[in-house]
Amino acid sequence: MSSDLVTFYSRTRKARKVIVVDLGFLGDTVHLLPALWELKQNYPQAALHVLTSTVGKDVLRLAPWVDQVWGIELYADRRTLRQQWEIIRSVRRETFNIAFNFSSSDRAIFTTALTGAHRRVGCRSSRWHFYNRWLLQEWAPEPDPNLIAFQQRRSVLRACGMSLGAPRFEMRIEDSSASWAAGIVPRFALHISPNSAKATREWPLEQHVSLLKKLWADYPDLHVMVSGSAREREGERLRALEAAVRDPRLRLMPPNLSISQLAALLARCRLHVGPDSGVLHLAVALNVPTVSFFRQQGGYKSFMPAGPNHHVISMPCHCVDHHNAPCERLGYSECFAQIQPARVAAAVGELLARTVK
Repeated sequence: MSSDLVTFYSRTRKARKVIVVDLGFLGDTVHLLPALWELKQNYPQAALHVLTSTVGKDVLRLAPWVDQVWGIELYADRRTLRQQWEIIRSVRRETFNIAFNFSSSDRAIFTTALTGAHRRVGCRSSRWHFYNRWLLQEWAPEPDPNLIAFQQRRSVLRACGMSLGAPRFEMRIEDSSASWAAGIVPRFALHISPNSAKATREWPLEQHVSLLKKLWADYPDLHVMVSGSAREREGERLRALEAAVRDPRLRLMPPNLSISQLAALLARCRLHVGPDSGVLHLAVALNVPTVSFFRQQGGYKSFMPAGPNHHVISMPCHCVDHHNAPCERLGYSECFAQIQPARVAAAVGELLARTVK
């Protein structure tokens, strides 16, 4: 860390406009919230803006203390160069004093430079290009990869000389969404998200069916709310689960839930069960206990929920650093297939027994 970075906050504390560039989706944006809260506390007089994905924009509607959110479409089949340039041009007109970027991706670094902010802060990684110093003037050291993702973002602010409090997510669910959820979620309910963005992160459907039968044997009054995205593959999995279970205690949610509705749904459930996905991280941020599945691959530890109310089942992954990974080729996680429903039911039962709502 350079000596100049340590004094960054003292040199910029009078900033009037601050922007954070973070082009992540649901889970990444949830992990951004504690850093945004700290920026608002350290620059109370400044307008706080965020440039994010369209999904991230929906998440940040739950953070009313963020003053403005700009959403760039990142899905390849929807984005256009014109839409992206119009957003960048509008951002540049704001004449920001500071731009923060917590990602080391080239897209995020270039986008941060394009904001035109007077001072621009980035986060180092093992990848370093000669032009990085031209794009961003200040660089925080690479965060400890063993830290959970939201703590890695906060560590960048600490390196800039800011004082940090306890991590806070501070999400506020819209009244209309809360009323909607209150009308459909029974008092004793479990939420299951069987899907992830990648099929290789998912527990097999037949295991979910066995899990539900075991849970209903012990908890006959337990209702199960199941949600997924509007993607066709995910919808097929949900319909297949419903057909295999054929039980009125299982209820599929509409595929077009807003982020606010999803948050309201989760907040009313006693427990969430699912793989590493954005829904898992939203549940954790809402203080909903979780049981989750992780492959021991890449930087998985930085997204694993921590604490007594979160039970993580992680499996060794033979696909790590494998250029022709069998699971990726088959679209099926062999390691997750080894997780027995009895093991998951025991974890769910332990958390249900001590969860009071």
